[in-house]
Amino acid sequence: MASVMEDPTLERHFKGHKDAVTCADFNSKHKQLASGSADKTLMIWNLNPKARAFRFFGHKDVITGVQFSPAGDLVVSASQDKTVRLWTPSIKGESMVFKAHTATVRSVSFSHDGQRLVTASDDKSVKVWSVHRQRFVYSLNQHTNWVRCARFSPDGRLIASCGDDRTVRLWDTSTKQCINCFTEYGGSATFVDFNTSGTCIASSGADNTLKIWDIRTNKLLQHYQVHSAGINCFSFHPSGNYMISGSSDSTVKILDLLEGRLIYTLHGHKGPVLAVAFSRGGDFFASGGCDAQVLMWKTNFDSFDYREVLSRHSQRVSPDPPPHLTDIYPRGPHLHSAQSGAIEISPMVADTQTTAPAVIEVGQTLYTATTAVNGHANNLPARRIASTSLNPNEDCHSSGQGSTSGSQSRQMGGRREEEQGMRYPLEMRSDLPMNFSSTLERIVQQLDVLTQTVSVLEERLTLTEDKLKECLFNQSQILLQVRGEEMDRRRERVEEEREGESGSPVASA
Repeated sequence: MASVMEDPTLERHFKGHKDAVTCADFNSKHKQLASGSADKTLMIWNLNPKARAFRFFGHKDVITGVQFSPAGDLVVSASQDKTVRLWTPSIKGESMVFKAHTATVRSVSFSHDGQRLVTASDDKSVKVWSVHRQRFVYSLNQHTNWVRCARFSPDGRLIASCGDDRTVRLWDTSTKQCINCFTEYGGSATFVDFNTSGTCIASSGADNTLKIWDIRTNKLLQHYQVHSAGINCFSFHPSGNYMISGSSDSTVKILDLLEGRLIYTLHGHKGPVLAVAFSRGGDFFASGGCDAQVLMWKTNFDSFDYREVLSRHSQRVSPDPPPHLTDIYPRGPHLHSAQSGAIEISPMVADTQTTAPAVIEVGQTLYTATTAVNGHANNLPARRIASTSLNPNEDCHSSGQGSTSGSQSRQMGGRREEEQGMRYPLEMRSDLPMNFSSTLERIVQQLDVLTQTVSVLEERLTLTEDKLKECLFNQSQILLQVRGEEMDRRRERVEEEREGESGSPVASA
């Protein structure tokens, strides 16, 4: 076991969002951090202090979830505009739109092989998508209220979900059935995730609690109540030995799962903390909140190189799951409360030495899930929409030449964008007539509506088929029962007739 080193320290803070930061995730392959916000934008921050940040436009409402793919070449985001977008994190800012949910999408996550997505929505469903085919695959529909979060297990065989129906559900991805349901919550279940070995799940609630369950024995292993308000999110350290949680009480808590206690309380945010995430190597973690800031912290918890530890685990050839601390400790569920021994850390965020990076504004490309399903995404003309700033005095630099529209292009006379300090789309406008472009846009919108209608019909057809199969099975059982009763009655009649025939000669004698 490694020895404890030093306290976590605030490494950098990122300012660029205009509203609350709702989600964050680190890129496993590149030194990047993605964040989504209530200002409807996705931002990708480069961890190199001298590198520029990128702001991506496309969603029409609050972004609720964001995650990098395991390979680091894609970013997926969910939004209250009922859509999921799959982004290529480049200067082009291309994104593919997935539409099947009929209400706000609360979370989105990749499977560990990067081939599938799982989403949770206010339409009470959990949906699974194919990344390669770029289409909706199937739904899981046993929640009775809004679904807040859904995650794949490390091996992809299970999905965990939680929601406002105060339940945490486990689903088998092969049978698409709910195989377990945890209900010990006094309020909405707000977040759920698997530990790194996949033997346990943790879930947080609006009742200020955080619970860890062993999914093999269905037992509650640890129960923490260290926050004074609802917990919005949490993240496991890659080693599985630590956990960070963010709460509406404006704090980030760090838990030592080996010892079952709170070890640090961080006070960097002014307002509720809505997002926390460890980097893939565990050496950094990020937090975001209603103060529109993204804070990046250096872990400093342990002297182990967790990349080396994880690589050793991945090379194991034993069919048994790798050992985990919660397999042996604690032996029974018990409540962990906030203790006076925890260290309070209140960094002066405004005094950090890093400056806000230059931000490149990236417009959106109108691709839709309908065109992707039909294989015509590359045949449609790409329209780029110029993004407008909420702060007209904000400096913005672009790395290339862009085209302007209307009178702006005539007034600028081909000047460079950096000299003018304005934002332009990064691709040339289409030469198609406006009426033709608007017609294409209406067609795409109608196709989107048809896609959603077809997905709903598919779900209803599946339910109808299941009910019909059940009815046919019940009818066959009833027929078999009736036939059995008729056969029994016939046997009784034959026996009675035989008894009567055998008894009549005796009576005559």
